[in-house]
Amino acid sequence: MSLKMLWATLGFITRIPVPQKWSDGVEFSQYGRGVPWFPVVGLIVGGLAAVSYLAVSQTGGGIIIGAVAWVLALVLLTGGFHLDGLADTCDGVFSARTRERMLEIMRDSRLGTYGGLAIVFCILIKVATAISLAHLPVNTLFALLVCAPIVGRTGMVLAMYRQHYAREGAGMANAYLGHISGKETIITLCIGVALVGLMAGMQGLVASIIAWIVVNAVKTFLSRRLNGLTGDTLGAMEEIGEMVFLLVLLWV
Repeated sequence: MSLKMLWATLGFITRIPVPQKWSDGVEFSQYGRGVPWFPVVGLIVGGLAAVSYLAVSQTGGGIIIGAVAWVLALVLLTGGFHLDGLADTCDGVFSARTRERMLEIMRDSRLGTYGGLAIVFCILIKVATAISLAHLPVNTLFALLVCAPIVGRTGMVLAMYRQHYAREGAGMANAYLGHISGKETIITLCIGVALVGLMAGMQGLVASIIAWIVVNAVKTFLSRRLNGLTGDTLGAMEEIGEMVFLLVLLWV
């Protein structure tokens, strides 16, 4: 777990500027070794986005605009990378076509009806849950908002384990799918659990476990439908992990 691998991972799955020299010597084929840093990347993204929420909501903007600012920050920090994966996955899987046709639709850059609906509902759920949780003390809410991206990215790694790339040829997810060891998965899970436990306590851990169970169920469904996973499906599971985590917090 070298720092170079952290910077390479941060630069790959976010749009946060990372000086090239910080990750010099790390080849794309080695990116799979950086999965234990995924929860830390989630911590960085979640922390910056949560600060955006506080900066708006605590200076007169109110909780609604603060929640919108939080979601907007998440999108800007990641370039909508995972949100795009959710949209493409929904367009393909819900097209009710053959496996080959579903993969073809997922690769199409055009946004379909199911993809558009997925983006709308994802954003609405995040904004609505952030507003619904606003009755909590500010420091508690801040911690929970930080934890959502940690949970989502930890869930991505759990989904990668013992899965293969669904397409023929090279792809962005090739560095991860089929290259994640059990040791790396366990380390990632331990880091994710430690970060969530320290920041959000038992409430956060319970919501995390439920989110990861749901992500695993979605992984099983998608893997059977597509005979493997793709980068789009990993992005979809990251978003699903965040949404489920936030929704469960309303009841635990």
